[in-house]
This record gives sequence, structure tokens and C-alpha cells, in this order.
Amino acid sequence: MSSLLKLSPKLGWLAQDDIRPFVLARNECRVTDPGQLFSLDWFVNDFFYMDPLVIEDVYFANALLNMEHKAFASNDMPMPRWVFYDCAIMPGFVAGFAQRTERLAPSIRKILGEENLLGEWTPISMFITIPTMKSHEWMAHNLSSVNALIPKEDRFYGLGFLSKAFGLSYANIEWCCGVTQWTSPAMRLHTYYGFFEVLTAYTPAHTHATSLTYRLKVNPAEWSRFFTKEASKEFDQRFKPAGFEVDPEDEKSLIAFHKKISHKEGPFYLDAKEIREKKLHEKLTIYNLKG
Repeated sequence: MSSLLKLSPKLGWLAQDDIRPFVLARNECRVTDPGQLFSLDWFVNDFFYMDPLVIEDVYFANALLNMEHKAFASNDMPMPRWVFYDCAIMPGFVAGFAQRTERLAPSIRKILGEENLLGEWTPISMFITIPTMKSHEWMAHNLSSVNALIPKEDRFYGLGFLSKAFGLSYANIEWCCGVTQWTSPAMRLHTYYGFFEVLTAYTPAHTHATSLTYRLKVNPAEWSRFFTKEASKEFDQRFKPAGFEVDPEDEKSLIAFHKKISHKEGPFYLDAKEIREKKLHEKLTIYNLKG
């Protein structure tokens, strides 16, 4: 049994024979030694490949875009098709989980649309990551799932978190960067993959200037805390309050924080447990390294 399944009975869906991890990548982008960097036994079902450059597999790419567009429609950030191809399929890969189409819950079939359920497998989540010019560093580009679209009773516990975890593990990713919004529920997820360094607190080059850019060294030892909700002893040992807070809903506060970053007063970090316990609009403590 996967050690992950011991954390919660709600994770039993991972062992279902109708659900498997997948990797959508052209042949040249497939990892030659997947899952070798981290010693994980979380993903008990073998993954399968889909090739977006093969005509017979395009239905799967279409299904991913359909799901992503519905998930991000409310915040006006659905991904254009050309961005999916240029920025995901060609340089990077897509990972996630898929369910046998015939076994999909009625709520999933309804939200995705019967006309889009065309193959043996239907993706129910996606994590896109792209290699950067910096050695061993990748950019987390997109994370979405059906969980945001269906009733609570039909959701797959931890689906989004595990989709990203699978992608990071599959590609042996050592450093991960990403962008998210300060008041997004995704903050409660992204901060658990490693110690969360803030690279930009205010990001006017982005469509949403009040986004933050982060970087973390991928640390699977921290991942189980997403499910146990325990505090990180290592975080307490390595970091201390920097002496100020940031207000996620105050642009002036974000800019003031960003100036500290620009003036090389950091590096600065956020505490995953604090983010988990506070409401999304509440002020957050900023941390830096001890010593």
C-alpha cells in the first residue's frame, strides 16, 4: 500500500483501477528516468503517455483544454489554444490524472459535456510545467482540475495537490517557480511543495499586477503536511519573522514588500501553515533565514 493512502481514507481513489496518472508530452520531451530523484511510493497505478503530436491523441489535448477553460472561466484566465501548444506541449509537458470515460460521475459528464468525452480516458486534472534557462529549474505554468466544477461529494480529495506532486516527481524537478494571486485559494496548495520564497510581491508585468512570483526547492518531505496539517519543524528551525507583515488586499503593502525584495533585503519566505489557517484576505507574516 502507498504510504500516502495511510494519511487519509479519502485518498482511496488513487488506488482505483479506473484512475491513472498520465503524461502528455511529445516523444522528445519525455523524461528518460522518471521518478528517480525522490523516493516516493505515492502513485500506485502506472502512468500512461499521450502524444499531442499524434492525431489519434489530440482528443486528449482537446479534453484538457475544455476542462481548463471551464475551471478558469470565472477569473477570465482561460488559456488560449496557441499558448497551450507553444508554451506547454512543445517545450514542456502536462501531467495529471485521468479516469476511464465510462466510469465518470454524472456531474463530471455534465460539466465537461458529452460531446467532449471521446476517448477511453478523460483527464480530470492537469499540471503544466516548463523548463527554464536556469539549470534544474522549471516553471509551473498551469494547475487545474474538475474539483472546482463539481459538487463536493464527487470531488477527488487532494486531486490538485497530487497532480502537481506527480508532475514534479515524474520529471525529477529540483527547483520550481510559479505565479499565483495573493488571495487565491491556490496559495494553500502551492506553499506545501517546499519552502516558499517570494521573488515578486507585486508583478506589473503580469496581467494581474497583484500576483506574486515564487520559487522553492522541491522537498517531498514537506508534502505529507498538506494532508496532516502539521507544522513544519524544519521551517521553525530555519526561519524567523522578518519583522513585518504584508496585506494581500492592499496594493501599497504589496509594493512596499516588493521594494524590500528589489533592494536585496531578503530572501523572504511565507509559512504554509499560517496561510492554511488564515482567511485569504488576512495579513501574512513575512519570514527570513535565521542567522
